Amino acid sequence: MTTSTTAQSSSSAPLLDLQALVVAVRRRRRLWASLALLGLLAGAAVAVLLPPRPAAVTKVLVAHKDDQPNDTGTLIRTDVELLDTTRIAAEALRSLGSRENPEDFMKDYRGTGLTNNLLQIDVTGDSEAEAVARAKALAETFVADHVRRMREAAEAESKSLLDQRDRMRKELAEVNRSIGDRSPDDEPKASASIESLFARRAELDSRIAEFDQRAAEALTGTPEVVAGTQIVDAPHAVRHSLPRAVATDAGIGLVLGLVVGLALAAVGAVVADRPVLRREIAANLGASVLAELRHGPRGSARSWQRRRTRAARERLTATLARLVRRSAEPVSLLELGCARGAGVIALDVAGALEADGPVVVVDALPGTDLAGAARRKSGGPTVLRGERAASEPHHVRRIGVGSVAPGTAWTDLHHLGSRTVLVVRAGHGSAAWLHTVARQLADQRITVIGVVLIDPDPRDRTDGTLWDGPHAAAPRGRDESPKRHNGTGRLRTERPVIPAATVPDSDQEAR
Repeated sequence: MTTSTTAQSSSSAPLLDLQALVVAVRRRRRLWASLALLGLLAGAAVAVLLPPRPAAVTKVLVAHKDDQPNDTGTLIRTDVELLDTTRIAAEALRSLGSRENPEDFMKDYRGTGLTNNLLQIDVTGDSEAEAVARAKALAETFVADHVRRMREAAEAESKSLLDQRDRMRKELAEVNRSIGDRSPDDEPKASASIESLFARRAELDSRIAEFDQRAAEALTGTPEVVAGTQIVDAPHAVRHSLPRAVATDAGIGLVLGLVVGLALAAVGAVVADRPVLRREIAANLGASVLAELRHGPRGSARSWQRRRTRAARERLTATLARLVRRSAEPVSLLELGCARGAGVIALDVAGALEADGPVVVVDALPGTDLAGAARRKSGGPTVLRGERAASEPHHVRRIGVGSVAPGTAWTDLHHLGSRTVLVVRAGHGSAAWLHTVARQLADQRITVIGVVLIDPDPRDRTDGTLWDGPHAAAPRGRDESPKRHNGTGRLRTERPVIPAATVPDSDQEAR
């Protein structure tokens, strides 16, 4: 049945149509292009109006006693953290003779470990001279602190080794005293005890010599650390290039603005749910897309662009005039989002039909003046409004022009014509409102012949022809194929022989 078929097709539809989303985002290019331009200008303005503070940089070679070739950078990271302490900051400020708070000074510099033994210090100041002086004071303070810590560690290690040596010397003195108290005339049983004392004395002598050597080595490594820790790159000011800063900040602003604009356009397209593809508009209105017309070129357009636009309008006029001639009932044009375009199309169709007899355009468009537009055209059709149109004789062909925008008086549309062509701007109405239009027209028994799509996406390759649409949707018109019963008693819509034609704005006919 139709209900089950519709439910099955809706359940198989994707939750998010990426093609429709891409088209909707591309149609809102003014939004994301404007935000990208705004980000570009904002980035350039920030670079010009908020230049960075004067800065200086210096590099320090840091030698460690425990340096290893396979070190992963633990020692240099420790040096970076030690640089960012109030002790180093206070010592540097003291050498500068400044009374600035160390915590505030710490915000003006940072350390970076370039390698396992190379530390870079970046400092900012109110002037280049101040920044250079600060960098020099920080580097010298860090070097002095590092040397002092290495010396204290070496001295502490050496003192610990010497203390252990002194304790062993005391023990050695006791062993020598015990050996001296023994006499050669002692019993043979005491010989084993004397041998153990001699072995202990030899061991103590060896360990005392070892501690002496280790203590000397601990102090020997300190001069290498002291000599290896030094400033290898003298503090100097960092040159600021305004053009480079403007280009960098402008590029960052451009990318951020573009990303934000695309995100807003995508979210807005999903939330608004405004169909832009032919297949979506045809499915929501329950009528096939007969033709499409793109915006004409503006400003200084080339002659071939103007010719292409005129040819597209002529094809559209011929298509609608052919539909009106084949209809025995009055035909109307109902617009959604393109009132001016629908009025111009109606005047063109009426002008094409004047060769067959008198034609009257019934103007029911709010806020438009079709009568004035018709007067400006030499030999234009007659345009009437309201009661004057009802007084026209029946043999005069009438073409009604109205609107199905929100706020439409649905009961008045039947007086414009029992058959209609919807002139819809792509992306103007939401899916819910397109459903409302189809339902209200069906309730008013107004047959929808088809849809003329205004301003479609130029890259839209979807088909806007409904081959097997639900019979509950807006009627297809006088020329639709009859519905027949199949063997099970269910209604079936016959497929038409020829699909509806479209009128693009190029010389190539669409599907």
